[in-house]
Amino acid sequence: MDVASTMTDSVNSLPVIDIGNEESQGSQGKAPVRFGWVTGVMMRCMLNIWGVILFLRLSWIISQAGILLTCLIILMSVVVTSVTALSISAIATNGRVTSGGAYFMISRSLGPEIGGPIGMVFSFANALACALNTVGFAEVVRDLMQEFGVVMIDKDNDVRIVGVITVTLLLLISLAGMEWESKAQIFFFTVLMVSFSNYFVGTFLPPSPEKQAMGIFGYRSEVFISNLKPDWRGNDNDFFQMFAIFFPSAIGILSGANISGDLKDPATAIPKGTLMAILLTTISYLAISVTVGSCVMRDASGNISDILTGNITDGCVGLGCNLGWNFTECIQSQSCEYGLANNLKVLGQVSGFYYLITAGVFAASLSSALGFLVSAPKVFQCLCRDNLYPYIGFFAKGYGKNDEPLRAYLLCYIIAAAFILIGKLNTIAALISNFFLCSYCLINFSCFHASITNSPGWRPSFHYYSKWTALFGAVISVVLMFMLTWWAALVTFSIIIFLFGYVNYNKPKVNWGSSVQAGTYNMALSYSVSLSGVEDHVKNFRPQCLVLTGPPNQRPALVDFVGSFHQAYKPHDLWRHNHGQSFSVNNLHPTLYATGLGKLKPNTLVMGFKTNWKDSSPESIEDYPLKAYSFSCYITVDDISSKGDSDQIKTVFQNDQGKKTIDVYWIADDGGLTLLVPYLLTRRKNWRSSKVRVFIVGDEQNMEEGRNDFCTLCEVSLSLSIYSSLISDPLFLFPLSLSRFLDSVAPFRLFDEQQEGVSLEELRQSAPWKISDKEFEAFKLKVTICFICSCCAVLLCSCKCDGFSRSLPVPESDCPSALYMAWLDTLTCGLHCPAVLIRGNQQNVLTFYCQ
Repeated sequence: MDVASTMTDSVNSLPVIDIGNEESQGSQGKAPVRFGWVTGVMMRCMLNIWGVILFLRLSWIISQAGILLTCLIILMSVVVTSVTALSISAIATNGRVTSGGAYFMISRSLGPEIGGPIGMVFSFANALACALNTVGFAEVVRDLMQEFGVVMIDKDNDVRIVGVITVTLLLLISLAGMEWESKAQIFFFTVLMVSFSNYFVGTFLPPSPEKQAMGIFGYRSEVFISNLKPDWRGNDNDFFQMFAIFFPSAIGILSGANISGDLKDPATAIPKGTLMAILLTTISYLAISVTVGSCVMRDASGNISDILTGNITDGCVGLGCNLGWNFTECIQSQSCEYGLANNLKVLGQVSGFYYLITAGVFAASLSSALGFLVSAPKVFQCLCRDNLYPYIGFFAKGYGKNDEPLRAYLLCYIIAAAFILIGKLNTIAALISNFFLCSYCLINFSCFHASITNSPGWRPSFHYYSKWTALFGAVISVVLMFMLTWWAALVTFSIIIFLFGYVNYNKPKVNWGSSVQAGTYNMALSYSVSLSGVEDHVKNFRPQCLVLTGPPNQRPALVDFVGSFHQAYKPHDLWRHNHGQSFSVNNLHPTLYATGLGKLKPNTLVMGFKTNWKDSSPESIEDYPLKAYSFSCYITVDDISSKGDSDQIKTVFQNDQGKKTIDVYWIADDGGLTLLVPYLLTRRKNWRSSKVRVFIVGDEQNMEEGRNDFCTLCEVSLSLSIYSSLISDPLFLFPLSLSRFLDSVAPFRLFDEQQEGVSLEELRQSAPWKISDKEFEAFKLKVTICFICSCCAVLLCSCKCDGFSRSLPVPESDCPSALYMAWLDTLTCGLHCPAVLIRGNQQNVLTFYCQ
């Protein structure tokens, strides 16, 4: 066995943590109930697919669309549900599926941003489906009551009353636990089998005169041919309206997946049970459509006196004339009460025993309503436990050995009861179609997205799927949404976009290994490779900072400073929560630094000034004056921070600066970075009201020309509006600054020329890091005098500024570290604001240079 296969087997055998309620599961002595693929998935899906649409609307749809288009509607629905079932099977076999069903699958595949909205919409859609089937049941009960002359209030309110009572009884069954609910479903399934058998037997029985008066003639070719083509009646009835009404009958395919937490083996049960349920129910729908369309006319009066005597057919209109019946009067007056187009009880009238079909209607509607009433709380409970939205955690609590979401049951009951009060079956059906199509779209897109990312973690054991069929399923679901009810589709997507935006803004602290993460990695890698072949351009320059912080919370001013001029994010979040556009790297050696990949490598080095350099060991400052010639910028920041009342480190960069002043000393043109960084600061929220003053150095002879050139540079590249005059060195402050500098550097000097009888080599052996008198004098003539003069100018002009930026002096290769540190210390001495020293490497970063 090779290493790769061994590792794969090991990964596949790793346990997956169940997100369910550990306390409620572990505290019970008796094991929870678990179902197999037949009772847990196949039977449950079939019962939810065989709903009120089958018994109360299918015959009417046939009268409108005809047999051919009705079969097309059925097959279109099956295509959508079958493709979705394949996607569900792939996702379900890619890992352990716990409670939460479709929401769990989508959220763990596409992440919380997509999973959260669809979990909310899907839970609501299941509650509506419960209302749909309850209203269908209530319509049948009302009609039965009217047959026996019982009326409570009126036709519509009777449906509402019966519906609310029914859903209340279903709630009580659900609260009793999954065992009782499962027993109820088995009973309903048995009743349905008897009801179907009764119907098919009835189609072969010779019709009595009473049945013929209702338009039922058994299998007749004339009836079949007349019912093949559509006969649209009503202004709003067309093909897509019929599809919208029929499609809710196919939404039951997720019923098994929705109780995935109650299945013995979800990875096996969901694919096998769902696909088998789709196959068997499709055959039953097609069979009923063809048989009832072959046996029943569209219009009939129900009046037995309309039978034709003899062969006289003068003035007779319609198919009944050829079959010995004259339904002309009711057809012309559009007052027929029987036939496919006028009576919703056709299946019962065709069957051998009428009331067995009524029992089937009861079983189909109640089983579907009960299934959706159980599914919605299960999905919603999983969503609540993920804490993606506020104020819903109350419904996450589970009770008993099966972790029943009793609180979520009550919420679903309230929603279902509210829509039952609408009392209009067709209206509710159209709304449900939109919600479920949206769910199917995202399920298919989850499978497609996981497939195209080529992530090693995507390895479903179910192989009978294709990423292209999944994409087709996603696209066709969206198309159907808009073709069925465009305004409802817009409302649905608006709700999802709003919920998506909320989750995306809050950034929940979850990591589910979603395909979005894998896709983001692929895109980042692809873009990084493509950028590597493109040369840098000054127009696209942006500081990519390598910040030498150590632990970020120990040097927060560095991180907050970079966050203040980098992209718009909260700077303190970089080191507090690792949010924003920053990366934290732990180096094994203090002299090793991460360099990035391709165009993403850092181009700006940022480090804090070592304020305790005088008291530190010589070795700690030996490498401080870095020769960072691979970077376009070398910045040192004076770390100004303080402790707040809550022991949270605060820095000046976290606060709104108001109308403050940033002084910039332009000593030399090193590419423009010394001007770019302060300009970027003023573009951010905290520094937006601050003003920038720019000081440049020059002599009196070229003062006006230098100022004009510099103003042109700032106006073109930075749009700055405030500049100062050119400055000269204020020599009256020189003695004080020189004295301070000499005191700072004195502990690091050898004073070798003042010690007789001791050679320089001997002194170097004991303190190799100290500065000889010859080195000091050489650098004093070259640089020190200039630095101290600049320091005097700063003290004179910027002693009260709120931000300070200056060109960083470049150390020569033989410059002693202590001497360089003394220069930097002297440059910022006396300032009571953040001081930033910046040096470019002659790489142009301002677009002025490319005009």
